[in-house]
Amino acid sequence: MLQRKKLIEVALPLAKINEASAREKSMRHGHPSTLHPWWSRKPTSTARAVIFAQVVDDPASVPEEFPTPAAQERERRRLFSLIKRLVVWEYTTNERVLEDARAAIRRAWARECLGAAAVARMRDDDIAARMADGTIPPLPPFHDPFAGGGALPLEAQRLGFVASAGDLNPVATLINKAMIEIPPRFAGLPPVNPTKQDDRRLLAHEWRGVHGLAEDVRYYGEWMRAEAQRRIGRLYPPVVVTPEMAADRPDLRPLIGARLTVIAWLWARTVKSPNPAFARADAPLATTFVLSRRPGREAYVEPIIDGADYAFTVRVAGTPAFDPAAYERAKRGTQAGGSGKPFLCLLSGTPILFDYLRSEAQAGRMGARLKAIVAKGPRGRLYLPPTPEHEAVARSAQPEWAPDAPLHGKARDQAPRYGMETFADLFTPRQIVALTTFADLVGEAMERVKRDALAAGWPDDPTPLRNGGRGATAYAEAVGTYLAFAVDKCSDYWSSICCWHVSRETIGHTFARQAIPMAWDYAEVNPFSDSTGSWKTMADWTWKALASLPARAEGAAIQADAQTQAPARNAILSTDPPYYDNIGYADLSDFFYVWLRRALKPVFPDLFATVAVPKAEELVATPYRHGSKQAAERFFMEGMTKALQNLAAQAHPAFPVTIYYAYKQRENLGDLGARASSPHARDPHAGGTPALPGTPALPGTPALPGTPALPGISSTGWETFLEAVVRAGFAITGTWPMRTELGNRQNAMETNALASSIVLVCRPRPATAPIAARREFMTALKAELPRALADLHQAAIAPTDLAQAAIGPGMAVFSRFAAVRDATGRAMPVREALALINQTLDETLAEQEGEFDAATRWALAWFAQHGFAEGEFGEAETLSKAKNASVEAMVGAGIVESKRGKVRLLLPKEVAAASSRSPLPPHAGDGTGRGDGEAGPVWAATHRLIHALDTGGEQAAAALVARLGSRADSARDLAYRLYAICERKQRAAEALAYNGLVQSWSEVVRLAAETSAARSEQTTFL
Repeated sequence: MLQRKKLIEVALPLAKINEASAREKSMRHGHPSTLHPWWSRKPTSTARAVIFAQVVDDPASVPEEFPTPAAQERERRRLFSLIKRLVVWEYTTNERVLEDARAAIRRAWARECLGAAAVARMRDDDIAARMADGTIPPLPPFHDPFAGGGALPLEAQRLGFVASAGDLNPVATLINKAMIEIPPRFAGLPPVNPTKQDDRRLLAHEWRGVHGLAEDVRYYGEWMRAEAQRRIGRLYPPVVVTPEMAADRPDLRPLIGARLTVIAWLWARTVKSPNPAFARADAPLATTFVLSRRPGREAYVEPIIDGADYAFTVRVAGTPAFDPAAYERAKRGTQAGGSGKPFLCLLSGTPILFDYLRSEAQAGRMGARLKAIVAKGPRGRLYLPPTPEHEAVARSAQPEWAPDAPLHGKARDQAPRYGMETFADLFTPRQIVALTTFADLVGEAMERVKRDALAAGWPDDPTPLRNGGRGATAYAEAVGTYLAFAVDKCSDYWSSICCWHVSRETIGHTFARQAIPMAWDYAEVNPFSDSTGSWKTMADWTWKALASLPARAEGAAIQADAQTQAPARNAILSTDPPYYDNIGYADLSDFFYVWLRRALKPVFPDLFATVAVPKAEELVATPYRHGSKQAAERFFMEGMTKALQNLAAQAHPAFPVTIYYAYKQRENLGDLGARASSPHARDPHAGGTPALPGTPALPGTPALPGTPALPGISSTGWETFLEAVVRAGFAITGTWPMRTELGNRQNAMETNALASSIVLVCRPRPATAPIAARREFMTALKAELPRALADLHQAAIAPTDLAQAAIGPGMAVFSRFAAVRDATGRAMPVREALALINQTLDETLAEQEGEFDAATRWALAWFAQHGFAEGEFGEAETLSKAKNASVEAMVGAGIVESKRGKVRLLLPKEVAAASSRSPLPPHAGDGTGRGDGEAGPVWAATHRLIHALDTGGEQAAAALVARLGSRADSARDLAYRLYAICERKQRAAEALAYNGLVQSWSEVVRLAAETSAARSEQTTFL
């Protein structure tokens, strides 16, 4: 079979894909990710773009239809335009856009079946008709063996493929069933709930997709809420505004006697005071007493001390009792100096050391004290003081059952240090009562759904959902599955790990990062309010996400090990494997499994046969399971190699395999001396420095000789994974850094805030692949990496991602050989190949310096040594002679200041100011004699662009690019080089500026082209 290159192996509109992926992370209602929590779920826009580009042909590989380079480029631009529309979130359900994509996919498949010459004469509707009547075979199936959160199989299904998903984890398997397997069975059907008989709106509704199923999830979810409130509503009473509350609160006086719905109860954990004089007092462990930081709505808790006891009251802005100084003091709660410091006894000021705190907690002597009540007021949140009645009601809850499964691995982050050994310990008794009530109501809801379905005329087919049933029984179980998902979503918000976000005035959720941290202050949500975290909001998220699912072609999800999965041969494969040791999926998913098991064990007895999620076979490098780091690495390597070999054996020969990998490499520039802001109070002895949100990590290849290593390097996961790829027999034919991970995503808080995944495009390595000598590999690397680097620059790959992206072309060279051997015959390992790739990348970047003007070369060398700080004039003069420049000329060029024997580089704003004061004459300052656009050192152009972008945005930068002409590309290249220097020197602020310029480059150039075109039209008109 002729192997045509696919679009993803040649080119992608990467900037637009990444832009859409980043934007998608802020989507909520209707997004598939809100169906059920999962870690490291890829953006649907990225998944759609990758799968589409993986199966459509690059025009250059179809000369029968596109015989000239110009025709090929026109078609490539058309495909790019389609991808740019395809990735827009608002077009996710736009059938016109999706059908255009499906038509392109069908055409590519028809070429494989009939030959390109025959298809060149066919219209899209002819191809569709021939596929419908069987003249052209159906599309190959799609399979993802590490399906996880299900974004990849879901988007394959949306693009028209029959999709299958495999995962060892039962929670992930159920998520995939809910996304691709269950919806197609019940597509196009009306709801069965009784209200449809009387509701003209519902009767007139065209029940497209699974809107009918979603409507039933909504309806029976509301029934569950009403029934739960009838059973346990007494545990969640309204708060009555009393005259005492309103005594110094003018804002409450009109509400005296009002019964307000509580949004949340805010608690602080307590231990007995270590001071013997106050040994009976419960000392609050409050990280903050602030309730709201919103301007004009500030509020805080004020402790009122009365001898050996205390009480809490609430002060709000705009009332006489509000004290700005007390508000500032309230920010640190009872901690001595802020986060990470010991707590102080509120009554005596005695330090509560962490050793004492842990011993008390582990002895079962840690309690909680109600700090404040958040209620729904006529015009927003109202903060009220705690009442004895509300505290007593909370303590009256007595659960009859609790999830007593022990915490393992990644779930044992900090909580076990404080006596929390089981999942039940993560919840208050009242929360357990609420969750068990709703979980048990799922079964009762299923009975009602079945009864109503039979009344609506559904067949009384007893075949269960797990066996492919489509009758009343299966439909009731389908509705129950989504209702159980709503319970799981509630558990994420109904634990004692959830904190109150004082900036947003809302509750946070348990998994603010990929572990279970400790929370000293926690918020207990009211399930029966309408605010964030309530049953209504969680159920609404669930049915709205369900309504957005494609429900097109059939799908299947299986619980199976990726090493042994055996879906249909000749499949299109795209997958997102585990990231070495980054995420303990099995350990963490027990949190959700315990509630799903209670609600759905009769529906899926095989999935929920075990007390906890299976862990031993999970492909993550977890030392506690294997006895040592070395054994864990060996387990991962062997298992991943086998899984990828299995993948290669199943792959369709006409299509490459795409593999995502976001990896824990090392601390990035944002980590230096900074911690991520988190609503959780961190244990100061927990260790580790979190990454700043949204700041990607850089690859962990070994440092070059003479280059100081950065702290925190941990590249084992990446090296081990690439080694498995090579051992599995894959050759890498393309790599793309995708902005799939953001700092606010669920799986990347603090411990590993990566911005990018690398998408590896792989094909099985030919059996005839040669063995290369080390010199041959290096020759090929030095010949090909510079060209690849130029392409990456042209694609405006962010400097933060450049080293990651460059690994791809380097590994493409390495993996095309059966082996690379040194003079002794030893096969080169991936670790050594990565070091050589990194070295070649650095040499290539260094060689680019020779293309810059003399002033810029001097500035680069000075910047590497001093940054923007001052240095001695003598040193500057000596360096200028070596670079064939002069300090005086650089002062005149507006990039340097020289005073009193000191020299320093001007800051971007100073470069811009100097340029505006003294415009350079043509060709001044660089000696190049170029006549395109503005002249002067490239250094000046780069820093003027940074200033323009910072002060005037992309439009201002575009205007300057239009004036710079071809020198703008040199300015961009310099930004890459400067970022590399900052990365080594750990200069975070400057690095962010250079990274930002390149990240904006595509849009800046587009705007600049529009500006130039407009000027040209104006000139022509005049």
